Amino acid sequence: MGGVLFARNVKKCTQEFIDFFAFVRRDPMPHFWEEYDRGASTLEEVTGTLCEMHGCSRAKCEEFLRRSIEMQEPVEPTEKLVRDLKAAGYGLYVLSNMSCEFIEFLRRFPVYGLFDGEVVSCEEHTVKPERRIYEILLDRYGLDPRETLFVDDRPANIAAAERLGIKGKLFDAHHPETTCRELRELLLKGEK
Repeated sequence: MGGVLFARNVKKCTQEFIDFFAFVRRDPMPHFWEEYDRGASTLEEVTGTLCEMHGCSRAKCEEFLRRSIEMQEPVEPTEKLVRDLKAAGYGLYVLSNMSCEFIEFLRRFPVYGLFDGEVVSCEEHTVKPERRIYEILLDRYGLDPRETLFVDDRPANIAAAERLGIKGKLFDAHHPETTCRELRELLLKGEK
């Protein structure tokens, strides 16, 4: 979800805000944020960690975290692709590392309602690239790994899916139009 279907528009962000959340793009993800996505730590605990990490006030961290949630919006090319894939009859499933606060916000968008099912890390207490989260998706929805395509913006997550026999496609979050065009050619035979 994050970086693929939903993202913050960097044009609406200050450089300070972008720098504050630069840790989210690290590979691997910092442990404290991974535990937040796993549902093993709270927003309150993450706020404390960020205060220490950035040496700033709790009020500022709370504000930045609130804004980081509220600024999420659909990535236009991906949203259109999801709508077209749904119209073409594909089964669509969410497999996401996401905290409770973020996923509650994202579920409000109409595009989220197009998915046939979901596996979200904070609710399953396992995160990508751990094997268990992929197994939950396959088992819960009766998916055949050989007929499943997993799209993600992190190579480690793709590699984990491929170890289970799921074909992976790396999503370029900096150039979503390119990846969406490639997926459209693969799945919709190039339809616009």
